[in-house]
Amino acid sequence: MAKNKTNLIPLGDRVVLQRDAAEDTTAGGIVLPDSARDKPQRGTIIAVGEGHTRNDGTKIALTVKAGDKVLFSSYAGDEIKVDDAEYLLLRESDILATF
Repeated sequence: MAKNKTNLIPLGDRVVLQRDAAEDTTAGGIVLPDSARDKPQRGTIIAVGEGHTRNDGTKIALTVKAGDKVLFSSYAGDEIKVDDAEYLLLRESDILATF
């Protein structure tokens, strides 16, 4: 795996992603304050771990890769902040789909 711009290297079956920006207006044009914005459940993968480890010690590579756009569970992962950027660290099993 190549190093990413943040130098975050997830371990095992974990991935680091950057969450998409929250919508600041509704479909009807109403501007939402920060407190009313929902955090999107989609983002772009920044880095991936080395994969799942089988009982015999062999690795199974993850099915996602850096640059993939994904949908993930609402309360999945841990938010982390590096410098001034915010990222989400979660397991591959928390990813629902790619698009």
